[in-house]
Amino acid sequence: MDRCIVLVDAGYLLGAAATLLRGDAARSRLSVDHAALIQQIRDRAQAETEKPLLRIYWFDGAPDRVPQPEHRRLRVLPRVTVRLGMLTRVAGRAQQKGVDAAIHAQLTELARHKAATDIVLITGDGDLLPGVIMAKEHGVAMHLWAVQAADGAYNQSEDLVAEADERQLLDRVWLTQAITDPEPAPQEDPVQAADPKQSALSGTFRAPLPVRDPTPGDMARSTPSVALRWSSDSGYVAPDDGMPLLETLTDPRQAWADREQDLSVGGEPHEVGKIFAARWVERLPHDQIADLLPRLRQEQPRIPRSLDGELLRYAARFGTIGNDEDISEDHRKQLRGGFWSSIEQLTEAPSAPAS
Repeated sequence: MDRCIVLVDAGYLLGAAATLLRGDAARSRLSVDHAALIQQIRDRAQAETEKPLLRIYWFDGAPDRVPQPEHRRLRVLPRVTVRLGMLTRVAGRAQQKGVDAAIHAQLTELARHKAATDIVLITGDGDLLPGVIMAKEHGVAMHLWAVQAADGAYNQSEDLVAEADERQLLDRVWLTQAITDPEPAPQEDPVQAADPKQSALSGTFRAPLPVRDPTPGDMARSTPSVALRWSSDSGYVAPDDGMPLLETLTDPRQAWADREQDLSVGGEPHEVGKIFAARWVERLPHDQIADLLPRLRQEQPRIPRSLDGELLRYAARFGTIGNDEDISEDHRKQLRGGFWSSIEQLTEAPSAPAS
């Protein structure tokens, strides 16, 4: 049948949205307009697949599989079917049980009976890879949607991404049409920050927590709003060298395209350094190129600290290089060599035509 079906892993969709909007995966703190969200999913699925929607399956966990208020609101919406797994707590954290198995079973059943020509899957779990492969073998076009990652890292299985026929990104702008954060992050008390003694007199002074230097792992997990960036030399420094970072030059759709390209990158450090530099130069604002590139070349062979730290965080995505805390010195040299090799190729003057 020429129609589409959407399978939604609510734990992934709302958990990743909470991480993006709030900095943690506590979806209970989000305000979700479920009717609006379902309508957005329906409109986008029909536009992307160019097929009418048959149904949206909403998979979620609930204590003892008892529908919660949000599930009751969802299951009475047109063309929405709610399927519930168990929601348990392990070490104080909520965990879904049986949801992935339910999605897999539904996906394979729909494909086997040719219920749709196109299936949209909103999830990040690699356990669904066999189901995706089987659905494709039955002639179904598989569309995989990802929630924009908060830190630029992956929040989906790379194997799942590679197997999908079509891929789309649900970015912050799209999400916040129906999902909002009603509790803005607390701001520092200006009085306490300016004069701890005065705060103590007003009864609001609190003893400062012990301060430790952040590790590279801390920095890699930091949100873009954090001012400090890890330097590959020693300690950490503020990015006061005036060099824009690749993450600030990259919009969500470019980040998604980068991720797609990175799937085919072998992870050889010199190659990784070249790709990073090429993207950075390509995305520099045209009115800044004439100023920034000469300044950058003056630093050679040293890379400005803020940019060097970002290069190492980017390289940590590739397991063959190492994680963000133990990239070897040899790999660091190769990364920087690749960076400068790409910069030289991209900035050298074109040769004069042969006479």
